[in-house]
Amino acid sequence: MVDSAIVEAWKKAPRVNLFASFFETTASGLGGMPDLGKPVPDFDLLSHDLDCMTFWGTQQTLWGHFDAHYFASIPYRLEEECRLGSAIFSFAQKAWTRNGRIATIYTLGAGAGTLARTLAALGDGLVKSINCSPTNGNRVSFFANQGSPHASFYLGPFFELDDLRYETDKTLQPFRDGYDVLLEDTTFQMYGRDRENQTGFIAPRIRENGVLIQVQKLRHPDAGTYLKREIQKDGAFKAKYFSANQIIEKKREVLDTMVDFQVDLETSRSALRSYFRYSVVTWNSGNFYTIVSSNSHQAICDLITTMIKPAIAPEFCYELLPYVLLDDEHSPLPSDWTWRAPKSAAVKAGP
Repeated sequence: MVDSAIVEAWKKAPRVNLFASFFETTASGLGGMPDLGKPVPDFDLLSHDLDCMTFWGTQQTLWGHFDAHYFASIPYRLEEECRLGSAIFSFAQKAWTRNGRIATIYTLGAGAGTLARTLAALGDGLVKSINCSPTNGNRVSFFANQGSPHASFYLGPFFELDDLRYETDKTLQPFRDGYDVLLEDTTFQMYGRDRENQTGFIAPRIRENGVLIQVQKLRHPDAGTYLKREIQKDGAFKAKYFSANQIIEKKREVLDTMVDFQVDLETSRSALRSYFRYSVVTWNSGNFYTIVSSNSHQAICDLITTMIKPAIAPEFCYELLPYVLLDDEHSPLPSDWTWRAPKSAAVKAGP
């Protein structure tokens, strides 16, 4: 259990104070929207994979206001969500088959919960999902286009979902026994740098054969390298969707403050080591990373080998993937990782 003084510090964090107005305006569609175009996935990068395309077919119908802003802000994050979402769905199906119970998924701080709603819709009763956000505009978007009765929403920050809340809140009853998949989406960096306690707060909620997935923006030990990647992100990607004034305004309003709460990859590794046997980086885009962690050898292998190769322009990826952060010497991860081959529909040439 995290000390109450730490929770009190989280209550004073920028996400629920300084940034509250920005997120409410953006989630309500009143500002922050890309003014030059709406992002769509590059299907060539996704190898026209049928599972990724199926995920996208449902996901695109469930977007809230915040999605356009989010996917236009992080290079190739939309392709990564299709890749990751389809892998999570496959993993959830395996969990349901193996355990004979509904798979549970929690997306922590993921806007209007579009990923969670998509997975619940695809699961059609085999998956129950929940998303939390302290922003009412995200709640409105969630219920305006819920997508599935098996998708739930909690209005509030992640640290309100403590043991007492799970025990007394009837809407949380399906999730009291934990989660097969817990995804933290660029949220911790808005509450502070204490990844040890942040991770410690959520880790007990992950089932024995479950996984933690984190999408994080990380500092680089070399400030110049970090800045170079930011310039690349803004100039070669965000400029396709946002005007120069929009990019400058967001940097002034949010990003300059968030830098203070970002940590580097080694700090993330150290925090994860306290709670997990395995951690693997499965995606990198500039200063952004996807990290999968678990205490189950089978679970982490099941999820990662269900992913197709990273769907990203190579000049944005700076890591050789997959990259093992943590391993168990007594039951090590395979040294010959291979991504899943794409399930592409062959197009026959004409006569």
